[in-house]
Amino acid sequence: MAESTLLVAGVDTHADTIHVAAITTTGKPVDDAEFPTTPAGYAAAITFLRSLGQVQRIGVEGTASYGAGFSRAAAATSWQVLEVTRAVKSARRLKGKSDPLDAYSAARTALADDELAAPKDDATAGLRALHIARRSAVKHRTAVINQLKALLVSAPNSVREKYRTLTTLRQIEAIARCRPDTVTDALARSVLIAAKMLAQRVQFLQTQTEELESQIDTLVTAANPGLRAAYGVGPDTAAQLLITAGLNPDRLRTEAAFAALCGAAPVPASSGKTTRHRLSRGGDRAANCALHRIALVRMSNHQPTRDYVQRQAAKGHGKMEILRKLKRAIAREMFKLLTRQTAVPDYADLRPARQAKNITVTAAANHFGIWPTTISRIERGLQRDDTFADTYRNWLKAA
Repeated sequence: MAESTLLVAGVDTHADTIHVAAITTTGKPVDDAEFPTTPAGYAAAITFLRSLGQVQRIGVEGTASYGAGFSRAAAATSWQVLEVTRAVKSARRLKGKSDPLDAYSAARTALADDELAAPKDDATAGLRALHIARRSAVKHRTAVINQLKALLVSAPNSVREKYRTLTTLRQIEAIARCRPDTVTDALARSVLIAAKMLAQRVQFLQTQTEELESQIDTLVTAANPGLRAAYGVGPDTAAQLLITAGLNPDRLRTEAAFAALCGAAPVPASSGKTTRHRLSRGGDRAANCALHRIALVRMSNHQPTRDYVQRQAAKGHGKMEILRKLKRAIAREMFKLLTRQTAVPDYADLRPARQAKNITVTAAANHFGIWPTTISRIERGLQRDDTFADTYRNWLKAA
């Protein structure tokens, strides 16, 4: 094959091997081969493809999992790397399945280039690792708390009556510092030992969750301060949106495509004389959940959102319909924040200005009719409310 021959390549990825295949720009198969998933294997695969001709683009399955290593190696070349999904089951049933067939299928998908996305930036992988660890810690903490409460249900009366009236947090703190060795009853002592281990495990997981959240907050604030500053967007929510979209905004072609990716775009469901839309049940459900959390926070505390909900309710729209519209609008806002840098006002001057006037946090909170904690969080940059921050700053200047 001449070096000037234009090719499109495809890669079927696995844990231990990758299978690469090349086709011409007219779709004619050229050659395929298998290589190990090692740096030497990636280099050999790239050399093999270069020996066949000039590769224009290459489609890789699983660029964020089994294909991550090869994607990085291919990105170091001048090739255009595209993320492809595996063939639908109906096509695989007709044509069969094997590594060479999947590799050729990936190459044909890359040749069609039907709005395929580029792989996510490597920086997303670090954020994703922290996010997975935090989500696991939160999930495990909830499971341990449920185990602890179930254990107390069947505990001896001396143990159950002592802790049953406490709140969950107080209950965990009290059980974690109890001394089972001082109990004479063998059954009560065994239950307390188990309960103390569970309570200490809850505290350990809570510490891990807070440390991971702090790391995540640092990363997302540095990556996209505008997104983190948006109302209702916490560290976990911002991390999920960045993981879904990737830190290379060129992957997101349109705002409608991002809404569809998050499962927030209405899907046409018309037929004949019926014209209607239905909710999307596809897309990244974790991203959809992130939009849902933002919507719930804004419906509870964000006055412009509350006004919007009241207007929609006055038109006769139900809560689920209002929530669907709200999530679609939030997806539009998040797309803008993800694809462009937004200047974030600095709140660092608020606390020194208040302290210079000898005004306490409580006095400022009483003046505005809000909780002192809200003032403190805004002053420390832990909570964003640009409208209130401007009002607060002007009040401090006039005080």
